[in-house]
Amino acid sequence: MTAAPRALAAACLLVLACSAASAQNRPAPRPATAPPAPAARAEPPSAESAYAAYQRGQYLTAFREATERVEAAADPVSMTLLAELHATGIGVPQNEERALGWYRLAADKGDRNAIFAIGMMHVEGKAGLARDPAQARPYFERAAGLGHVAAAYNLGLLALGGHGGERDPQGAARWFRMAADLGSADAQYAYGTMLKDGNGIPVDLAQAASYLGRAAAQDLMEAQIDYAVMLFNGQGVAKNETAAAGFFRKAALRGNPLAMNRLARLLAAGRGIAPNAVMAAQWYLTAEYLGARDAWLEDYVKTMDPVQREAAEQGARNWLR
Repeated sequence: MTAAPRALAAACLLVLACSAASAQNRPAPRPATAPPAPAARAEPPSAESAYAAYQRGQYLTAFREATERVEAAADPVSMTLLAELHATGIGVPQNEERALGWYRLAADKGDRNAIFAIGMMHVEGKAGLARDPAQARPYFERAAGLGHVAAAYNLGLLALGGHGGERDPQGAARWFRMAADLGSADAQYAYGTMLKDGNGIPVDLAQAASYLGRAAAQDLMEAQIDYAVMLFNGQGVAKNETAAAGFFRKAALRGNPLAMNRLARLLAAGRGIAPNAVMAAQWYLTAEYLGARDAWLEDYVKTMDPVQREAAEQGARNWLR
C-alpha cells in the first residue's frame, strides 16, 4: 500500500474512532413515554350547591351552577331554579315567558315544584296565560300527588271557595287534611276549623282541637287564638286556663287585638295567670286603640285607681310606638 492510501485509511480509522468515542460520551436515549392523558372533565356543581348559592343571595353563582347542571345532566331541579330566577328577575332580567319554558321542561321530568309553579301562573295570569283556576287545578292535582304540600292546600281553597268549579266542602276537607298531615300549619288550621264548625263535614271537637293545637304549636297566630279558646273552655280538649293564657299572650305580643282583649280579661280576673290590674288595663287600652272595644273592660279601666290607670295608659302608649 502506498503512503497516500495508508494515510487515507488512517484518517478514516481516526474518524471512526472519534465517532465511537462520541457515541460513548452521548447520554443514553430516554425510554419512550405515553402521551399525557387528557384532563378529566370537572364534575358539574350539585343542585344543592346551586340552591345554597341562591339562598345566600349569590344569584349569579346560582344561575351559573344551575346552567352547568342542566347542560351536563338535564337536571330538572336546576331547571326549576333557572325558572325561578327568570320569574323573579333576580340575577337575570325578569322574563316570565322564559321562566314558563324552564318550568315546563322541569315539569316534563316530574319536578313537583315546577308543576306547582305552572299552576300558580295560571292562577295569577302570568307569562301570557289566562287567569283561570280551572286550568290550574290539574297542575295542583299532579303536584299534590307527588307530595307537594302547598298544592294540596291550594286545592282545598279552590274547592272550598268554588273557584274553577262547583263549591265542594267535603273535597276541600280531604285536601286540607292531606296538606295538614304533611305538616302545613295553614291546612291544619283550615281543617281544624271545618271540624269545629261542621262546615261540610261532621263536627268533631277532639279532632278539631288536635289540628288547631298542631297549627298553634307552629306559631300560626289565628290557630293560637282559637286553640286558646278551646283550652279555656275545655272544648274537645282538657280544660287548661294556664295554657290558654299562654297562647293568648303569644298572639297578643304579635299585635293581635282580639288576643290582647282576651289576655286583658284573664289578667283582670286572675284566671290562668296571676292577676295584674295595670297590665290588664294596658292590654285593653292597646286593643281598644286597634279597634277591639269591650264594655266590661272599659268600665274596669274607668274604676281603677288613677295612679294605676296612668301607668296603664303610659304602658299602652309605649307599646304602640
